[in-house]
Amino acid sequence: MDYDNIKEVEGFIESIIYRNEDNGYSVFEIDNEGEEITCVGTLSYISEGEYIVATGNYVKHPVYYMQFKIDSYEFQAPNDTASVQRYLASGAIKGIGEKMASRIVKEFGDDTFRIMEEEPERLAEIKGISNNKAMEIANQLMDKKDMRKAMMFLQKFGIAMNLATKIFKQYGNQIYNLIETNPYKLADDIEGIGFKTADEIASRVGIKIDSDFRIKSGISYCLSQASLNGHIFLPKEELEKDVVSLLLIDIEDFDKYLMDLAVDKKVVCKTMEDGSVNVYSSLYYYMEGNVAARLKGLAQVESRSLEEIDERIKRIEKEEDIELDDIQKEGIRMAATSGLLVITGGPGTGKTTTINSIIKFFMLDGLEIRLAAPTGRAAKRMTEACNMEAQTIHRLLEINGGGASESNSRASGLSMFFERNEDNPLEADVIIVDEMSMVDINIMYSLIRAVAVGTKLILVGDVDQLPSVGPGNILKDIIASGCFPVVKLEKIFRQAETSEIIMNAHKINKGEEVVLNKYSKDFLFVRRNGADAIINAMKTLISDKLPNYVHADISEIQILTPSRKSATGVDRLNSIMQDFLNPSTQTKQERVHGDTTYREGDKVMQIKNDYQLEWQKKSKYGVTYDRGTGVFNGDTGIIEEISQFNETVTVRFEDGRFVDYEFSQLDELELAYAITVHKSQGSEYPAVIIPMYQGPRMLMNRNILYTAVTRARTCVCMVGEEEIFRQMAKNITDTKRYSSLDQRIKEIMC
Repeated sequence: MDYDNIKEVEGFIESIIYRNEDNGYSVFEIDNEGEEITCVGTLSYISEGEYIVATGNYVKHPVYYMQFKIDSYEFQAPNDTASVQRYLASGAIKGIGEKMASRIVKEFGDDTFRIMEEEPERLAEIKGISNNKAMEIANQLMDKKDMRKAMMFLQKFGIAMNLATKIFKQYGNQIYNLIETNPYKLADDIEGIGFKTADEIASRVGIKIDSDFRIKSGISYCLSQASLNGHIFLPKEELEKDVVSLLLIDIEDFDKYLMDLAVDKKVVCKTMEDGSVNVYSSLYYYMEGNVAARLKGLAQVESRSLEEIDERIKRIEKEEDIELDDIQKEGIRMAATSGLLVITGGPGTGKTTTINSIIKFFMLDGLEIRLAAPTGRAAKRMTEACNMEAQTIHRLLEINGGGASESNSRASGLSMFFERNEDNPLEADVIIVDEMSMVDINIMYSLIRAVAVGTKLILVGDVDQLPSVGPGNILKDIIASGCFPVVKLEKIFRQAETSEIIMNAHKINKGEEVVLNKYSKDFLFVRRNGADAIINAMKTLISDKLPNYVHADISEIQILTPSRKSATGVDRLNSIMQDFLNPSTQTKQERVHGDTTYREGDKVMQIKNDYQLEWQKKSKYGVTYDRGTGVFNGDTGIIEEISQFNETVTVRFEDGRFVDYEFSQLDELELAYAITVHKSQGSEYPAVIIPMYQGPRMLMNRNILYTAVTRARTCVCMVGEEEIFRQMAKNITDTKRYSSLDQRIKEIMC
């Protein structure tokens, strides 16, 4: 065959070998008068059974030999009887097989397609086709035609194929009018399309920059961005400033747009006693109110003999060979007599002993007790400390992927993806949740819905640690409300006094002087000047010094840094440490995605909640013995395999789960040789290394330093400039977080 002179091919699409739904790249085979031709190219739409006419040229593939590379193409309706019958028999139209296709074509001949489109009721003249089936066949034919047209239309706006499919399924042929009048609705309705994408489409179709649609969408977007920074609401003046900065226009009557959004039930404007106005997205306003109301419902007082309680405390002390202090004993009394209790305290103050004593107390009553924590690492620590199984909150609530993802369902929140809720509450008498400082409003709302009135809820955490990554300030607000019993553990116990990590963490938190030297057993400071010198010292520590010292694998030692973009930030450190700890070799498979190279053996972290991702646990022989769905923000693991053929990356997470990521899903992973202090919340590592180098002032504060230091179990090693440490310890200006759960609780209970 003279491949060089063939510039056009046509035929029926027999099979689709591969298709990337993000960019439309496809490999498929067509049947050209009995000859199979392999075609490759980027197509906005493709379906088996379609008739394609394509121009391009043949190229030689090193494995698959000759392929026709498509430059341009169009789909055509079959134009002769044989082609029409073949198309209908291909399976392109559900409900029509070979025999039915033959009957239809025998009856209508070359006029078949016109009749199917213009007079579909006549299909009912064919034996085996009812009126309903005739209309269904016609609708399928039109849907395929309409989808082809829509895909090509949306491609002009740079919309990825998978998003274009979602858009067409959502709106059908209304998409053309929507794009021309209000493309901002896409940002409201379609997961994966944000304000900026919608704004770009709007600019292309000529929508004015001061359009009402644009301004209202900009307000919703700014509130959404605020929630990513931990805020439940924004003061009106601050919100208006953000919107003006985003849209780059002057807004004459901002209140009018807020009123319109309030009427549409998208925002809630709450006027405060001083006349100021706070603006909430409706989702978080009602979530916060619901959490407050349910907390009140749990806060029941139980009448119980104090003499009986104290006798049992003595029994526990004797059996466990411990001596509880007065505050710990008071905590047990409060747990016994309260429906809701908060226990807070720093490291070494006896939180674990108090929790264990409470567990023993209720076990003597024969009560059903459940333990939970926000992350897998935190749940594992709780299991080890309490000698009783603890689960992640997600697993406690029985997460159900069910087609859900993090940003889906803007109206009802994440709780809808849990099997446990008010209609199917948790079967427990006592629920104890640790690391509550990490719990945001979404997870708290889901949890509180699943706790039945009469069940005791005990919330444990260190209120001085960083707040949750997600929106809200749950632990701090519950304590600040003053409406529930709180046990604050402050005494550092004797066994903790030997740990300089614990002692210095408390000094940092109280603003007291910390002695820095490299002779401590567990609190080391290595002085270096300049980012490169700091990084070189960190390389030596993580590869040579610390693994043997703390008896841990290199992958278990964690670099923590306050920022992402500085000279010692996450991005730069990960690139350097990847090349140092896991260099490229001929035997390691790699995959470049965006600005990141992923390599077999890399340490990685999941950076968003994905409720659909499937996982499985395997025995040492590779046999699957457990499976489920859901991988969550902060889960870390190692890349076991990269398959170029399957286009997947397999990650083995710390808890033994194996997850296969498609190449298109790699946005959900990032390298984790270094992580931010925020991402380390709830985790504990044998050793942590913290660079002490200049960075954004709002991140170089006491709260960040305290949290970083308390992540180390055996050794914390700071490397850098002493002055930076002193500046962080003195900087008590926490980033302002707008939340109001404490006020909502007071409104209900006072």
